[in-house]
Amino acid sequence: MSIFYKPDDSFAADFNPFYWRGKYHLFYLRDWRNREKYGEGTPWWHLVTEDFVHFEDHGEILARGTKDEQDLYVFTGSVLAAKDAFHIYYTGCNPHWRPLPEGRPEQGIMHAVSPDLYSWTKDHGFLFNAPVEQGYERHDWRDPFVYWDKRYKEYGMLIAGRKSSGPSRNRGCTALATSSDLINWIVRDPLWEPDEYHTHECPDLFRIGKWWYLLFSTFSERMVTHYRMSRSLQGPWLAPPDDVFDARAFYAAKTASNGKSRFLFGWLPTLEGEKDDGNWQWGGNLVVHQIVQQKDGTLTVQMPRTVRSAFENQQPMNPIPVLGKWQIKGRSFSSQSISRLSLLSVAALPSECLIEFDLTFDRGTLACGILLRADSDFGKYYMVRIEPANQRLVIDRWPRPGYQPFMLERPLQMKSGVKIHFQMILSDTCLVVYANDRTALTCRLFDHRQGNLGLMITEGNASFKKVIIRGR
Repeated sequence: MSIFYKPDDSFAADFNPFYWRGKYHLFYLRDWRNREKYGEGTPWWHLVTEDFVHFEDHGEILARGTKDEQDLYVFTGSVLAAKDAFHIYYTGCNPHWRPLPEGRPEQGIMHAVSPDLYSWTKDHGFLFNAPVEQGYERHDWRDPFVYWDKRYKEYGMLIAGRKSSGPSRNRGCTALATSSDLINWIVRDPLWEPDEYHTHECPDLFRIGKWWYLLFSTFSERMVTHYRMSRSLQGPWLAPPDDVFDARAFYAAKTASNGKSRFLFGWLPTLEGEKDDGNWQWGGNLVVHQIVQQKDGTLTVQMPRTVRSAFENQQPMNPIPVLGKWQIKGRSFSSQSISRLSLLSVAALPSECLIEFDLTFDRGTLACGILLRADSDFGKYYMVRIEPANQRLVIDRWPRPGYQPFMLERPLQMKSGVKIHFQMILSDTCLVVYANDRTALTCRLFDHRQGNLGLMITEGNASFKKVIIRGR
């Protein structure tokens, strides 16, 4: 099984994590993408893990409704323990209702209960729709996140809502409702309404030390998960210099904590036709990052320790220069590549492996990095490179389709002479890159399924030290 979980016969989206007694319960939206065989709609499925490497599938726990019911699509929500039971608040969505003259809302918030997290009963008497009279759009009212507010001794519910006035693209807000009994909810002023996005999808809220963090995902300007930070639930909600955890290929991320560490659960989309230039699709594979709070309160991510520990089998290397002159000393490789490109073939890559190394470069170096799944004549490959002048990390490919210059990028602070520690997990068509235990970049790789690891330096000097490849 891939370390990036996906059901064998379908796809996973919008993980709703909940930690309980040593285990992470991941309730996710399952999509078969096959209406003829499986019918329309998405149910909730239950996955359990202790280490993000081994998973137990406990099957369907919230079934789809019919075309005549609110929850034909059982969409995103949250899980909590309260009042001697477990509760799920979820989105019931029926897109067939939006165009109807009766005006039945497409989306509404629904409820289910469980004594043990494994068997769930829908509360058919509960339906919480958008309060149109309070200035909200009727059909956009989803992704409830419920939490306990110690200060007011009541429950809060964050909702991805849209106001009914203003420019259409800028009506998104994080709506807020409160309740003393988890049944009757009063809609308050929005927690955050910046007039900036179409919708604040999949909200999440947590506190580390003196800082509160609000997470949300957007599709109107970038398909990414953002965060804001505040000293108070009343705001102001401040944007950090880098307000995302990853890039385009990591979406709808939500968190769970074991009381010591907090983890971020998102999904890596597939691409139509299983081609690198295919259209992005909804759903794919699970990706987990560990969240780390920095001294200034900002958040970064790193590879979970348990994931790294899963790769134990060191792979052999057979370094062969392809272009330029290379100095080879054990697991260290360097080249002076002024005014030229240098390439080194290092080793054959398993289909699933961990790649780890330290990279340093001299002042004036244009670019350097590694090639993944390079063919024998280096005519096809993926490239993970740094560009010091642009202060960015890039995932590229060759050949490139059309005029697209590269696949994905993230900002990365770097200085000449200062090492960058890289860790990368490559598993089938999934790639996650971590730099300096702070920056993550996730990507989908379809076109090249096998090949070698290579090193590259473009117009400058660089060293790769402690290069290691481990399989499972």
